[in-house]
Amino acid sequence: MATVSSVYPYPGPARAGILLAAGQGSRYAAQRPGADKLLAPLPQGVCVAAASARTLRAAVDMVVAVVRPGRAALAGLLRAEDCVVLETDRAEEGMGASLAVAAQYLQGLPGTPAAVLVALADMPWIRRASLESVLDALRDAPMAAPAYQGQRGHPVGFRAELLPQLAALSGDEGARRLLKQPGLQWVPTEDPGVLRDVDTPADLDDGG
Repeated sequence: MATVSSVYPYPGPARAGILLAAGQGSRYAAQRPGADKLLAPLPQGVCVAAASARTLRAAVDMVVAVVRPGRAALAGLLRAEDCVVLETDRAEEGMGASLAVAAQYLQGLPGTPAAVLVALADMPWIRRASLESVLDALRDAPMAAPAYQGQRGHPVGFRAELLPQLAALSGDEGARRLLKQPGLQWVPTEDPGVLRDVDTPADLDDGG
């Protein structure tokens, strides 16, 4: 069950983003008790989740962000970044379930998005150009992801025909099973941000 805290008032977007912001951040909190890594400040004056949302929102027509219930501060920040915020108790099941909630919401819009970018809220250093490259690759492939120095990164892009499979995900596997199917195109990039996330406080302290 998901609660929508804002309503998208326009026809279906051509390009949509899903921002997964429902993780527990347990490793970060274990080292900094009571702290939420997604609300941790960056040197440029915004928090981790807001920076991630801002970059994603600049590359697509709309962003659906998924959060856990009771995360009012995080939800408010994401709404301020022009995201539709879905609060779902299914977040307890894992990333796959959160992704499914967002995909189901997109399926319910007046028009199905032609392309969907799935991004993680704890990856604030991705460049917008990397997102645009993934979206461009979806013209020729059903799935695409950036790659830095031979490693696949985020966000991952999906064409409309895969939205039903995203909506059927469950548990904590995310879209890994889907990405093992034929058709995933790797998009080389010089952007190390496609691999860099916030897992512990040291990830922010080390040049963050």
